[in-house]
Amino acid sequence: MISVIIPTLNEQADIRTTLENVSCGSDIEIIIVDGGSRDKTLEVASSFGVKVLSSSKGRAGQMNTGAQAALGEVLLFLHADTCLPPGFADYIRRTISLPGVSAGAFRLSLTPPLPGLKLIERLANWRSKILQMPYGDQAIFVKTRLFEDLGGFSEMPIMEDFDLVKRLRRQGRIAIVPVPVVSSARRWQQGGVWRTTLKNQAVLAGYFLGIAPGRLGNWYHKPRKKLPC
Repeated sequence: MISVIIPTLNEQADIRTTLENVSCGSDIEIIIVDGGSRDKTLEVASSFGVKVLSSSKGRAGQMNTGAQAALGEVLLFLHADTCLPPGFADYIRRTISLPGVSAGAFRLSLTPPLPGLKLIERLANWRSKILQMPYGDQAIFVKTRLFEDLGGFSEMPIMEDFDLVKRLRRQGRIAIVPVPVVSSARRWQQGGVWRTTLKNQAVLAGYFLGIAPGRLGNWYHKPRKKLPC
């Protein structure tokens, strides 16, 4: 069985579509872990009859909470604004069973197709395939036992997906399923394609330079100041 763990925080706009998409899988368990939504996220999730848990706000902690409650042999960590391809469960089972594979993820496609996003997609898919470094919006999956042996996600406010994948690479190959998930481009819509991309790369550079994830998270999530009229 595959346990699909979806961390949420005010995801009313996307969670219905995501759950309709995930519900098409065979022999799966769906776990919503909410970090304190104030919209109708929980109401929508409950209407699907899935397992709904509450946790402190923070994607790493929310996903760890879901993993602790999961019954499946495989864990799939899915963003609330990401849709999986048809047959995703079969892709996951085949991939995770390959010799030498420690974990996997999918290729990335972003919607809506804003100018410049195709290049972002290509770079992300190149990074995933060549460097074996997928990010969380590519639906990372791993065997439950290995996830537990590694201690789960590090409780950090940002880069938790990168940190986990870095540890998983030491255990074996990170396989990339050759069909894409479709993730929302809302971050790029809100912040601008190139501004958001540069900000992401600055956080990555800061991480490698040893800047504390707490400081990086505070900077990354700091509201952008509006210029005076």
